[in-house]
Amino acid sequence: MRAATPKPFVKWVGGKSQLLHELTSCLPSDFEKSVTTYIEPFTGGGAFLFWILSHYTHLQRVIINDANEALINTYKVIRDNPDNLIDILLTFKIQYQSLKDEERRKIYYYGKREAFNSGNATPAEQAAYLIFLNRTCFNGLYRVNAKGKFNVPHGSYKNPLICDPDTIQADSKALANVEICHGDFAAVLKEADEHSFVYFDPPYRPLSKTSSFCSYCEGGFDDNEQRRLARCCHKLDHLGVRWLLSNSDPKGLCPEDNFFEELYCGFNIKSVQASRMLNANPEKRGKLSELLICNYDS
Repeated sequence: MRAATPKPFVKWVGGKSQLLHELTSCLPSDFEKSVTTYIEPFTGGGAFLFWILSHYTHLQRVIINDANEALINTYKVIRDNPDNLIDILLTFKIQYQSLKDEERRKIYYYGKREAFNSGNATPAEQAAYLIFLNRTCFNGLYRVNAKGKFNVPHGSYKNPLICDPDTIQADSKALANVEICHGDFAAVLKEADEHSFVYFDPPYRPLSKTSSFCSYCEGGFDDNEQRRLARCCHKLDHLGVRWLLSNSDPKGLCPEDNFFEELYCGFNIKSVQASRMLNANPEKRGKLSELLICNYDS
């Protein structure tokens, strides 16, 4: 039986599964020979991370980070305690699927959402809550309110994949030696040197006033944060660290918007097409133009 391939264990807004071909094509041609440390300051769903872990086993260090504490806890639980997580998720799956009418499933869902928001569970239970909610909430969104509480309503799925033991075990093996951090993106950049490669996948700059889905962690990521990120990229370039960054392409809607061209003047900027399936409005799902920016010739 073929072993499962590591892949994202949650659906995530901005996930890179649909952009993997473009991302891998942008890697430095000498990546395997010259890069010993791989860093992701905004890990999110981890599509590119798991691809890197599957294809570049020579890496001496892999460091990931995210501002979302619940997500980072889940990464740690998958790495360190996958069996316990699977047991809890299997219980959730059996209980949820035994409920045949929509209203009872809603009650069950909101009970788990309340338990998740209380923060009183064990790390493994919190991780299980996150995965369960992600698989059964509306459109797979992760969104919090001003108080930092998860507030996505129940979705309508007949048979959601609540527990995927093969993926969890494959991800656990892939993450075995990964350093998992929670905090500001700039903190992990202190670990970068000339033998490092950094992939930045920050919260995208909204293309309109309504395209931002509020926030997936407290604090948000506005234009000032985008500028702070750009300053970090300039600093890394000065230190000889190679990096790749993805973000929205405002020129798709407003050709006069030079926000990223001005921030990353002098670097390579490429526009690519990506599929985006997580949107509250089905009419807004589909192909979108995105930017890939790097400080090297691939």
